[in-house]
Amino acid sequence: MSWREEDYLQLSGLQHFAFCRRQWALIHIEALWAENYRTVDGTLMHRHVHDQQARESRGDLLIVRGLAIHSARLGVSGQCDAVEFRRSPGGVSLAGREGRWQPYPVEYKRGRPKENSADELQLCGQAICLEEMLCCAIPEGALYYGEPRRRTVVVFTPQLRQQVEEHLAEMHQLYQRQHTPKVKPSRACNACSLKDLCLPKLLSRKPVADYLAGAMEDPI
Repeated sequence: MSWREEDYLQLSGLQHFAFCRRQWALIHIEALWAENYRTVDGTLMHRHVHDQQARESRGDLLIVRGLAIHSARLGVSGQCDAVEFRRSPGGVSLAGREGRWQPYPVEYKRGRPKENSADELQLCGQAICLEEMLCCAIPEGALYYGEPRRRTVVVFTPQLRQQVEEHLAEMHQLYQRQHTPKVKPSRACNACSLKDLCLPKLLSRKPVADYLAGAMEDPI
């Protein structure tokens, strides 16, 4: 299947969806947004990364920042923080460059590595887009976290790739239905910038319609 461009979803939403399906729907279906320290700090980090020169060459290493990517098969589009191209016999040809180059996506994140796989899924989604665009295989990439200031290598296993495809298929279904899933409250809700819009504690209780129906019943 090949998606039309007007039906593409934002690849960055894959991270939101993996963190919380309701958060993703509030942002990408209902167009709601709210800032907190974490979102502002993350925005500033990405702005710093993308404000640097679009291309940087260091011998056998070429770094391209803010690279636009897409996948017609998955129906997504987005942007890579950075893609490093290292000279390699098994790489791809690049316009204006001699030899062949192996792409290596790098995503920049604030804070520390997370307990869930949301960041890994987003990076893997970028790799799948690059593979489709460049007709190549990308076995791994890296996540750079702001607090430890070091990279975490991510291997794009078949299991991770399958999870990316399953998430995106569900995202397309929800978006086509314009459906916002119900909340499943957890400790992570406290860190969410949308908690005041989502109201997880209220929505996790008995539906208002059920409460009113029970309250209006005649006592026996």
